[in-house]
Amino acid sequence: MEGIVDLMDYFTEPNLELLLDKYRSLGPLPGIFLTFMKSFIPPLPTILIVGANAAIYGMWMGFLYSWIGLVAGCLVTFLIIRKVASSAFLQRWERKPKVQRAMVWARRNGFSFVFLLSMLPVGPFVVINMAAGLSRMSIRSFIIAVALGKGIMVFCVSYIGTHISDFASQPLKLLGVVGFIAFSLWLNRKLQAYYTSTRKDTLLEQQQQAQAFTEQI
Repeated sequence: MEGIVDLMDYFTEPNLELLLDKYRSLGPLPGIFLTFMKSFIPPLPTILIVGANAAIYGMWMGFLYSWIGLVAGCLVTFLIIRKVASSAFLQRWERKPKVQRAMVWARRNGFSFVFLLSMLPVGPFVVINMAAGLSRMSIRSFIIAVALGKGIMVFCVSYIGTHISDFASQPLKLLGVVGFIAFSLWLNRKLQAYYTSTRKDTLLEQQQQAQAFTEQI
C-alpha cells in the first residue's frame, strides 16, 4: 500500500515533465505509454499526464500521443474483458453494486454511456471499459465512442497544459480550469444519477409486468 502511495506522490506535473523530457529520445513512446497505463493503474492522474504531454511535445503532438495512449488502453481493457467475461473472478466482480449499475447503463445506452463519460477528465474509467466489455457492446461502437469522447477531453486538457504559464498573469484562466474540473465532476455525478434512475424505472417496469402476468394467471 505504501508503495502505491509513494508512486502516486511521484506523479506531480514537474516530475512528469522531467520524466518525459529525460526519455524524449524515445520519441512519442513515453507519452503514449503513460496514458496507455491509465487503463490499468486507475490512480494515475489523467489531467497531469495529458497536460505534461502537451507541455513537452507541444499542443498538437501532445494531444495526439495522449489520445492514442488513452484510446489504446481503453480498447485493450475492453477486449480483454470481452475475452474472459465468463471467468469466475469476473462473475464475482460483476455482482458488485457499482459494477451492476454500470452494466445496466452500458446495456441500455451503450454508445451514449461510453461517449459521455469518456469526455470527462475524471471518473471511473476502468469500470466503464469493463462494464462495456461485460455487456458485450460491439467493438465498432466502443471504439467510435471512446475515440470521440477522449478526443474532446484530451484536446481541452492539452490546451490547458500548453497555456499553464498564462495562469500566473491571468488568474481568470486558472478559475476557468478549476471550473472545468468542477463541472466535469458535477456532470459525472449527474450522468451516474440519470442512468441510476433509468435502472430504477426499468426494474419498476419489470415488476409491474410480472405482477400483471401473475394476476392474469
